[in-house]
Amino acid sequence: MRITITGKNLELTEGLKSAVEDKLGKLEKYFTPETDIFVTLSVEKERQKIEVTIPVKGNIIRSEQVSNDMYVSIDLVEEVIERQLKKYKKKIISKQQNAASFKKEFLEKESDADDEIRIIRTKKFDMKPMYPEDACVQMELLGHDFFVFCNAETEQVNVVYKRKGNTYGLIEPEF
Repeated sequence: MRITITGKNLELTEGLKSAVEDKLGKLEKYFTPETDIFVTLSVEKERQKIEVTIPVKGNIIRSEQVSNDMYVSIDLVEEVIERQLKKYKKKIISKQQNAASFKKEFLEKESDADDEIRIIRTKKFDMKPMYPEDACVQMELLGHDFFVFCNAETEQVNVVYKRKGNTYGLIEPEF
């Protein structure tokens, strides 16, 4: 694994680099040596944030953790990525083209039944065309973090979602 560490609003000390490499080094048992891991450490006010991005063929494995202590954030991010890998292992195996970044031992090991993805509920609803701003208002009225709607301008299905700092995001399909 090749780990690339960058810092934003903080000095990258040897201790921080070492902590990141030690913790994320535990992920070696999952990935091939050619796998790239991109790590960004940043400080915003009292928030110590680590973002880890691992591009694997066809997908991106990503985790972002925030705490008051950078070392706690580093510990948390490794645990989350490991959990994600175990959870999505079956999906990775079923799409063999994505397996190139993963070690053979990891893919062949038996997975837990708890890690299986189960859809337990399906919702159907009428989608009236609306503008993204109206969809944000509707989302707020429902008290949800996201809202699926038919965009009146493009006539495509879009999603608006709440972001940090009381802002909103819009997801549009790209063909």
